[in-house]
Formats: sequence, structure tokens, C-alpha cells
Amino acid sequence: MRLELLALSLLLTSCCCVPQRRCHPGDEFLGMCSSAQEETPTCTEMNLGYCNDMEYTRNLDLNRNFPDLTSVFYRNRRSRHYRSDHIPIPDSYWFSKVAPETYAVMKWIRSLPFVQSASLHGGELVISYPFDFSKHPHEEKMFSPTPDEQVFKQLARTYADAHATMSNNDTDRCGASFYRNRGIINGALWYSFAGGMSDFNYLHTNCMEITVELGCDKFPSEAELYPEWKRNKEALLSFLESVHRGIKGVVKDLDGNGIKGATVSVRGIRRDVTTAEDGDYWRLLNPGTHILTATAKGFSKVSKRVYLPHNMNKAGLVDFVLEKVPVEPDINDHLFPTTDTWDRFDPYNQFERYSSPDVAEGDVEREEKPWWWNYFSQSGISPPNWLLRNV
Repeated sequence: MRLELLALSLLLTSCCCVPQRRCHPGDEFLGMCSSAQEETPTCTEMNLGYCNDMEYTRNLDLNRNFPDLTSVFYRNRRSRHYRSDHIPIPDSYWFSKVAPETYAVMKWIRSLPFVQSASLHGGELVISYPFDFSKHPHEEKMFSPTPDEQVFKQLARTYADAHATMSNNDTDRCGASFYRNRGIINGALWYSFAGGMSDFNYLHTNCMEITVELGCDKFPSEAELYPEWKRNKEALLSFLESVHRGIKGVVKDLDGNGIKGATVSVRGIRRDVTTAEDGDYWRLLNPGTHILTATAKGFSKVSKRVYLPHNMNKAGLVDFVLEKVPVEPDINDHLFPTTDTWDRFDPYNQFERYSSPDVAEGDVEREEKPWWWNYFSQSGISPPNWLLRNV
């Protein structure tokens, strides 16, 4: 996660346009980082995200603590009615040990319409992209592409090629060999694991996330930070700029009102995006000709053919106007209900039920606390009561 520290000087004077149609200049970005610091209490230094590996809650690997939606996708992918986007979190997930950091990050991911992101790691020098979990349960190294394989490859290629050494064949690695891939690899082909944040982002939200492995040294010295920044500066800029690849627009009704929760699909790519609060959307796409379709419950369906040239420097603007029509029963609502169940987050209040003091007879507060509560008291950190509130 060290690259986030190095990015500070750049991001303070630039504009990070990752959320749809929303820019975050320096002061606003710092506010987001301050919020992130409050929401990740086990980070020893959260000035843009540096965490001590030894301070994971109860020794849980946070990068394997997210809901395993990839298995849900694999089980249902052969059904033509099944949507592979915005898969709801299974209720069973909440009965496992959910780290407060994971809980906080999921709340954050769900609260903003992010378009693309990068998870920053140490241990190798490579870009990996989803899926991270193998499509065959007994194969630990199997190519397991998403419906957006070509877009993910382009995102990974954008960062690796702009990095000072990542795509070079003669670059020293940390044990693995990526010279044939020029610094990028499908995550499951490298090694398979379930519960990662990249797979969760892709299957639960509109966001497309890659994993940036920055090198062998997870805890570089202060003297190494500036050279590391120089190696990654152009890659960071290129990755930020790549959010403008594809299309964007607004889905509206005849009165010009944005339609929240409308879906925008691309023919041949079995993964849709949904519109945000004001009906706006952003869809990453590679150059070429695409057939787009916008739909919403209670509205007509509209399709458009769009050509994206190779030399585009900003996203193509594609708006849709939908007309209201009578609502008809949809078989998908019965076979694979997703719209309603997507909003179910911690439905059993596993965190919230501890938010109010549990008072026994004689007004004596009971000792029962969530399983992770002792972690904060032992660390001398004030327990994060905000985690006990539901979304």
C-alpha cells in the first residue's frame, strides 16, 4: 500500500475522477482520506493507507475476508437469465468472522459510484486482474477471465507499460516469472484465492479493480520512497486518465429526470452497470463498435450503436431517454432477485446489535461484546462505535 503515500503530492494538485461524473480535488480528496482513516482503525498510519501487516484483526487476512461472490457467479453463470453484476452478499456471510476493516471498506464501496480502482500490495512486481478465484475448485493456477477480460487487460497494460520497469523482460522479480506476460497476469492464473476485494468490487458494484504489486520490499525505508515515487508517477497518472476510456452519460425519462438504478448493457459482455442517484453512469470499454442498451423497470428499452475510435482522449457521451410503460412480470425477478436483495447489508445486525449498552438487572452493563472488541482494548485504541451502526 506504499504507493498511496507516494501519490499524495500528485493528488493534492490534481483531480481524481474515479467516481462517476464527480471530481475530487485536493481538499476533498484529503477529506476522503481522513474518512478512510476513521474507518480503518487498525492502520498504524492512514495518511493514504499504510497499514502494518501484523495488526490485522484477529490474524484475519483482510484480502480474503470479503464475500466470496465469485463462487456464486460460477454456480449460476450458465443460466441465461442470471445477472453477473450487483450480486447480493449472501446472508450466510454475516455468520462468519467479518473484520471491522472489511465491514468499513464495503460500506465505503457501496456508498460511492466508483468506476475503477487499484489495490496496492507488496511482494511482487506485477499487475494482476480478476478473477482471482479459479473457475475450477481443484485448480490453483487456472486462467479464469471475467466477462470484461479485454477491458481488464487494457487497464493492467496501461499501468504496467507506464511503470519504469514493470513490463521489462529483464527486470528482477521476487521469485515468480512474468517476463512472458510483460508484467500483467490474470489473478487466478497466478494463484487462486477466494474472498478478495477485486472480485467483490467487480461482482457487487460497477467498479473494476486491479491489483498493483509494487515490489518485493513491503516496508521500504524513507530513502527509497522518492525513487519509488519516480518509478510509479507516470503509471499513476496513466491509470487515473484511463477512467475516461469508454462511455458515460445519463439515463433520463421524458421529463428529463434521471432514472436511478437503470441498467446499461453492452452486447457480448455479460455484465451491466447501473445508474447512480441522478441517472448518471460510466462504462469502461475498449475501442470498437458496441451495441448499448438501457433498461429500467417500468420504462421502455432503448438501444444504440456506438463507435469508439482508438484515439479518443475522453469518454464518449451516450445519453438515453426512456419512456414509461406498464410494468409486466419478469421471470428474472423470481429466478434471480437482485434489486431488492442487493440492499441487504448486515441484515442480522451482527455489528449494530452491540451499539446500545446491554443493561441487566440493577442497571449493570453486561460484559458481552462482539468477537473483535478485545482487539481494540488490548491495542489501546478506542473501540470504533461507528462500526456498530448499520448502513
